[in-house]
Amino acid sequence: MIKSIEEAEIIEGTRVLVRVDWNLPIKDGVVLDDSRIEATVKTINYILNKGGKAIILSHLGDGADSLEVVVREAEKFFPNTQVKFVRDPWNASSADGKIALEYLGNGEIAIIENVRFWMEKENDKCFAQKLAEFGDIYVNEAFSVSHRKHTSVVRLAEFLPAFAGFNFLNEYNELSKAFEPEHPFLFILGGAKFDTKLPLVEKFLNIADDIFIGGANALPASGESFADNPKIIFPVGEIDALDANTETLEMLSEKIKEAKFIVWNGPLGNYEKGFVAGTVALARMLADSNAQLMIGGGDTLAVLKLEVKEKLTSHGFISTGGGAMLDFLANGTLPGIEALK
Repeated sequence: MIKSIEEAEIIEGTRVLVRVDWNLPIKDGVVLDDSRIEATVKTINYILNKGGKAIILSHLGDGADSLEVVVREAEKFFPNTQVKFVRDPWNASSADGKIALEYLGNGEIAIIENVRFWMEKENDKCFAQKLAEFGDIYVNEAFSVSHRKHTSVVRLAEFLPAFAGFNFLNEYNELSKAFEPEHPFLFILGGAKFDTKLPLVEKFLNIADDIFIGGANALPASGESFADNPKIIFPVGEIDALDANTETLEMLSEKIKEAKFIVWNGPLGNYEKGFVAGTVALARMLADSNAQLMIGGGDTLAVLKLEVKEKLTSHGFISTGGGAMLDFLANGTLPGIEALK
């Protein structure tokens, strides 16, 4: 079983290494969406309120960019808390190096520089041991990267007592509902990279009542052996259209009205080229539906306006994970989950 952070023994002075996913969208030095920080606040405040020391680990991009702009954004969520940015945790003589961790006070936060500056992707044992020296316990609050076998997600949990954060557990519990859903169950799968989504289709053919495959996935899926299965639904008309047409949306509208449980991942059109109308129309139909909703995928959420997201959240669950959500639904677990067991 996964242990909750509430089962961890956190007292004054306990050093808690918290793996978060603060890989935020940034343009011209400005954070465009801080929801991933917001999702971790409850866990971090829980540590601070017990007198613990929260030491944050995150990546940003592929490892070329500093976390500094993210740190400045995170400070807004903890206005009354000392937040230290640790640029080089191995430098014992620098004020923003190892010494910052050594003199971190109870109820304070330290944020270590982008872990991909070092041996993060290699799932390196030595790097994990070095990180473990900074903490007394480990908390994974990064469900959205827990499909990756990386050092701070998997290997680090071998060297410290390991627990799941509040948002991590919420993701796990909410997504698990898809394995025993209410019926009729409609699965809407858009986006691209069909090879990564093929296992998902094959698994949910035995669970869902209908599976709509759209976006860039529709054309490759139409050549698979399951394409003739009556549960599989493709776009009406041109199968590789750049966006969902009126007929496709009308067909989906009827399915949505019938469904009691709906999972949606991936946009219906080529949103990178501006074809977002179909995706937005679908989101509004779902927001007005009576079904229980489960929605995920960064590309899906990127095209939705705040008011649509809020309405969807009112009777559904929006996952912070894209790839992690898909892998979990396909396999029932993730490397990051197994590391906590």
